Amino acid sequence: MAIQQISVFLENTTGRLGEVTRVLAQAGINIRAISIADTADFGILRLIVDKCAEAVKALGDGGFTTRQSDVAAVEVDDTPGGLAGVMELFQKSQVNIEYLYASLEGQTGKAVVIFKLEDHDRGLKIIRENGLAMVDRF
Repeated sequence: MAIQQISVFLENTTGRLGEVTRVLAQAGINIRAISIADTADFGILRLIVDKCAEAVKALGDGGFTTRQSDVAAVEVDDTPGGLAGVMELFQKSQVNIEYLYASLEGQTGKAVVIFKLEDHDRGLKIIRENGLAMVDRF
């Protein structure tokens, strides 16, 4: 089971991130997880939203360049060591993690960790075989 992530390529200028959030708000899109990585000239904003196709359209109409990719969203206990156990599992299985970011779900006592895996299908197989809970939306 995969979840769609939207990557938005942004110039590293004042207000550009605000423009993205404004476009999504005007389209009625809820951001569920967010991460940004930047360099001196540009950034890559990564988003998990509640309505992916609508978000891609709204961002495109707003002049933003986007790309969609599959990621794994794994529930992890929101306790010390919760993430360490998942990381150990990936290490033992030699599954390379390209990057990750997280979103807390305060009412369930769980965090949802978004993993971009080098070999997505193999990573999903390891997750399933080890009984980890994945989410397809949150």
